Amino acid sequence: MSAVDITAFPKDFAWGAATAAYQIEGGWNMDGRGPSIWDTFCHEGGRVFGDHTGDVACNSYQLWEEDLKCIQQLDLSHYRLSVSWSRILPDGTTNHINPKGVEYYNKVIDSLIASGVTPMITLWHMDLPQALQDCGGWCSAEIADTFESYASFCFKTFGDRVKLWITLNEPYVCAMLGYEDGIFAPGIKDPGLSVYVAGHNMLRAHAKAWHAYNTHFRPSQGGQVSLALNSDWAEPLTAKDAAATERYKEFTLDWFACPVFCTGDYPESMRSRIENRSLELGYKQGSRLPHFSKDEPSPLGTADFFAVNYYTSRKVKDLSENTELSFVGDQGAEGVIDPSWPICGVHWLAVYPEGLRKLLKYIKDTYTSVPIYITENGFSQMGPVQIEDVDRSQFYEDTLQQVGKAISQDGVNVKGYFAWSLLDNFEWNDGFNVRFGLFHVDFSSSELKRTLYRSVHQRTWRATWQTSHTGKAVHLKLCSL
Repeated sequence: MSAVDITAFPKDFAWGAATAAYQIEGGWNMDGRGPSIWDTFCHEGGRVFGDHTGDVACNSYQLWEEDLKCIQQLDLSHYRLSVSWSRILPDGTTNHINPKGVEYYNKVIDSLIASGVTPMITLWHMDLPQALQDCGGWCSAEIADTFESYASFCFKTFGDRVKLWITLNEPYVCAMLGYEDGIFAPGIKDPGLSVYVAGHNMLRAHAKAWHAYNTHFRPSQGGQVSLALNSDWAEPLTAKDAAATERYKEFTLDWFACPVFCTGDYPESMRSRIENRSLELGYKQGSRLPHFSKDEPSPLGTADFFAVNYYTSRKVKDLSENTELSFVGDQGAEGVIDPSWPICGVHWLAVYPEGLRKLLKYIKDTYTSVPIYITENGFSQMGPVQIEDVDRSQFYEDTLQQVGKAISQDGVNVKGYFAWSLLDNFEWNDGFNVRFGLFHVDFSSSELKRTLYRSVHQRTWRATWQTSHTGKAVHLKLCSL
């Protein structure tokens, strides 16, 4: 193994791990929590591998102290978690506040801070309250105001201690998998239509929440707010696929980043392509890609940092001959895996750490000079548990090398890295069949014991982030214990 140059990382670099409420908390019907769309989706059966559910998951709602021990064992400087919207507001609105839910998150936040760990809180990580889905979910125009009220409640309740906020996690994934393909909650299949409406309302909700914070809470709290966008790195499969690769980027990262960081609207070529295809296919019911209203807060400038989730890369080939009314048809591009990239666990996760460096440089060059946080990145296992996870060790070594090069050689202002995930957990429609954790969780036992994987031995992580804080000129050989 080659060494990672820790001096490439700034002294205040955030070394963290990430989780999400539905994936770890359990306690799905305890202490006044309302159901979310993932409760409904899982309980329908036939939606998730093995009919797994998040009813118990890691039981972090009752075993938070065990999670805290894991965080302390790693000596993390930051911890990213999400609030279960329906745990604190069972029907999604501030008309009904659940004090037990508020008490739980106060306990989590206070114990993190007492341990010297900075919390980064995500307000929505896929688990929309079912009561709001019953009213149209993200396809309802009214949800943006409802989300603003929820966000403001959280800012008011927790913002005296929480200074890093994520409004929405991966709006692309929810819109695409939840409203186009129907393989994520809420399970809607409405090709080429609802995907754009849901994405638009998520951006409206984010913008309203950011403006609410900026106006009412930032002066006294001094925090920062953004949204977490996921993206693959994309490269042409052949020279003739260059235009398709640009479309692939426009319909993934640029779809949400352009309105926030660039123009205040969707990429012009994306809108033109969707409108032209509507004409070609005889769709006459108005624009499928909504317009932002001048009567509402603009999304432009509504991020104090750039939060990006990166897992994999794709080679892109042209699909411009697709004649279906669908998102993929509009995009006219397909991402495929380079056979030279190894697959880690789940079938879609091709390991290409160089793609992260290229993506970080693309973000810097295309969008912004604001700080960038890598809010998710990880390596999965399937099959028999491997505590001695050599491949994951190599993955973290290679990935942090690339992040260091992005900082030192490309001039990218990367401020933090959050591994996905602190714990093996409920991985959406893969259930517990896929494991990303820094700690293994034994789901076969009622104790749900947490066991540290070798790749993140506590001395390795302590040396990584504490050395970067001290500024000592050392070269750390990661994961070689």
